[in-house]
Amino acid sequence: MIKFTKRALLAAAASLPLMAGSAWAEGLISIIVTDPANPYWFTEGQVAKETAEELGYEATVAAHKGDTNVESNLIDAAITNGAKAIILDPANADGSVGVVRKATEAGIPVFLVNAEINESGIAIAQLVSNNAQGAALGAVAWQELVGDEAKYVEFFGNPADNNAATRSNGYNTVLSQYPGLEKVAQEVANWDRTQGYTKMQSIIQANPIIDAVISGNDEMALGAIVALKEAGKLEGTIVGGFDGSPDAVEAVRAGEMAYTVLQPVAVFSREAVIQADYYIKNGEPKVAQEKQLFDCALITPDNVDKYTAPFTLSE
Repeated sequence: MIKFTKRALLAAAASLPLMAGSAWAEGLISIIVTDPANPYWFTEGQVAKETAEELGYEATVAAHKGDTNVESNLIDAAITNGAKAIILDPANADGSVGVVRKATEAGIPVFLVNAEINESGIAIAQLVSNNAQGAALGAVAWQELVGDEAKYVEFFGNPADNNAATRSNGYNTVLSQYPGLEKVAQEVANWDRTQGYTKMQSIIQANPIIDAVISGNDEMALGAIVALKEAGKLEGTIVGGFDGSPDAVEAVRAGEMAYTVLQPVAVFSREAVIQADYYIKNGEPKVAQEKQLFDCALITPDNVDKYTAPFTLSE
């Protein structure tokens, strides 16, 4: 029989890689996003997963696609699987309160990213873009390009997401100061490129003169750009987006989109996992304040070359 000394066994263990899902892992971190078909949410999930694995955890990414029933089932699965923490982009500001409470009562800390819920004191942290700051930043840039008089269209995101109203209110706070700016249409397009496209087509038919578009996110703006291009109306029309997605950045480079407001999703998704790790190991929040805001930045033709990775603007 071959005998191993204690020192040899420890040395052998130390030489083994820390593999996700192995007996050596710190445990499971369950990551639940909205829809990875959207590059914003894909990046959110991937950054969180990579960060968790760097810290020695097993990590899974699932999507609820805005369906609170699916979200509830995913939370149940995380509880059943003994997750050490849950990183959640909530499906609904009101409708997701219950699932966050369910996980918390099961002893699993929840860290919200990107979107808030309408109740404090249940999640350990809510890490989101500073949407009011980003909307004001975008609206000021948009107005400088459009001028004091124009007929324009606004695309509104998913009404169940507080971010949609926050951005719209931020736009209106700035643009209402210019009486010559006439909003000829405001359409809900649910953050979706296809809806942005079809609704822009209808708007063009009803309003032959459109000078500009301001959108609650990039996907709706990109859909509007396709419709404007097909109608021969894109040239001279100012289109502003919000997210800082790779496709939007390419549209800025191509001169089709005037700007996009970059949400630091890669920053706060990583930070959420770091805070989860701290909580798991210390039993208390790393940051005392539950709601944490991360400022947005403006991407224009002047600084677009500093976009070095998805949702990342280098100094």
